[in-house]
Amino acid sequence: MSAERRKLLAAGAALGGLSALPGGGAYAAGSDKPEKEEVRIGFIPLTDCASVVMAAALGFDKKYGIKIVPTKEASWAGVRDKLVNGELDMAHVLYGLVYGVHLGVAGPKKDMAVLMTLNNNGQAISLSKKLADAGAVDGASLAKVMAKEQRDYTFAQTFPTGTHAMWLYYWLAAAGVNPMKQAKVITVPPPQMVANMRVGNMDGFCVGEPWNHRAIIDGIGITAATTQDIWKDHPEKVLGTTGDFVKKYPNTARAVIMAVLEAGRWIDASLSNKQKMAETIADKAYVNTSVDAINQRILGRYQNGLGRTWDDPNYMKFFNDGQVNFPWLSDGMWFLTQHKRWGLIKEHPDYLGVARQVNQVELYRQAATALGVSVPKETMRTAKLFDGVVWDGKDPAKYADSFKVRA
Repeated sequence: MSAERRKLLAAGAALGGLSALPGGGAYAAGSDKPEKEEVRIGFIPLTDCASVVMAAALGFDKKYGIKIVPTKEASWAGVRDKLVNGELDMAHVLYGLVYGVHLGVAGPKKDMAVLMTLNNNGQAISLSKKLADAGAVDGASLAKVMAKEQRDYTFAQTFPTGTHAMWLYYWLAAAGVNPMKQAKVITVPPPQMVANMRVGNMDGFCVGEPWNHRAIIDGIGITAATTQDIWKDHPEKVLGTTGDFVKKYPNTARAVIMAVLEAGRWIDASLSNKQKMAETIADKAYVNTSVDAINQRILGRYQNGLGRTWDDPNYMKFFNDGQVNFPWLSDGMWFLTQHKRWGLIKEHPDYLGVARQVNQVELYRQAATALGVSVPKETMRTAKLFDGVVWDGKDPAKYADSFKVRA
C-alpha cells in the first residue's frame, strides 16, 4: 500500500467512518464524501464515450458514493451550452472545446476544467467513395486531385475548436492544402456524418469511430488516414466540467475520476471486456449502431474500404496503465497552438498558464494514487507527429508560428 493511501485510510479512520469499498476505492465519510451524489455526464454517440457509460453500467460509480447519469446529446455545441449553463455537471467532450470555452473562442467564455483524458487514438479521416474513385486515397493523392479537378471541396469536422477540426487541418496542411483557403470547412455532429456524405454534402470528414467504419460498411466512404497515423497516442476526448464545479464539489469530481478510471482500466484489460463494451454501447440508448461497426477497430482490426486490411497496434486506448488518462499540460497547450495557427485566437495566450488553470493535475493525481494507478512525474510529454515535427511544449509560441501553412 502506498504512503498516500495509508494516509487516506488513516485520515478516514480518525474521522470515525471510512467506507472501504471493493476494488481499492475508499472515501472517508467525513472528509472525502462526495458533496453531490448524482452526476449528469453528457456524451455524444461515439465509441470513446465508453468509459463514462461503462462506469455507470458496471456500477463502478456506486463504489465511490456517486451515481453517474449518462445523458445522450445531439451535438458538441449542445454539450458546450449545457456545460456552461449547468444542465450537465460534466461531459465526455473534445479536448479543444474545453480550451475554446475557457478562452471564449467562438462562443461563451467560462472557466473550465479537464479532469482526465478519456482516450487516445481511434478517430479517422474519411473521403467519399467518389473522390476515392477519382484517385484520392490519402493526403498526397487528394492534393493532386484537388489541383487537377478545380472546384469547391467541402470537408466536415465536428466543432470549430475541437480535436477533429485540428486533425483534419493538420493532415490537409501537411499535404499542402490550406483548409482555410483552398477548401470549405463545415461543422457536422458526429452521428450525422455518414448520412451527410451519403447525400453528397461533403467530400471528406474527420470524426471519431464508429462513424468512419460505418461509412465503409455502408459503401459510401473510405479511410484515408487514422488519427493515430498523424500522432501516435494523441489526446482525444476528456472528462470536462466547469471550474466552478471543481471548486464547489471537489470530492465528487475526484470520485467520478476514480469510477471512470476504473472503467477505462476494465475496458483495456481484455478482448472479452472490449466485446462486452461494444455490445453495451451499440445500444439505442448510447451509440445506436450495429455491434460490428464498433468491435473491429477497438481491437485494432482496420480496413480502408479499398481492400487493404491491417492490424493497428495503436487502436483506441482507454487506460494503457494510466498513460492515457493523465491530464498532460503539453496536450492542452498543443490545441492552443493550433487554435493560434488557424486564427481562432488572435494573440498568443499564456500557453502554460492556461493549461495549469484548466488541467486538474493535482485532483487527478489524488484519484489515481488512491487506485494504485501510476502517475507520471512530469506534466509534459514529447511526440513526433507524422510530418516529422516534434512537439514537447517547451516553446509553444515558436511552435505555433513555425508552420508554413496557416490561416
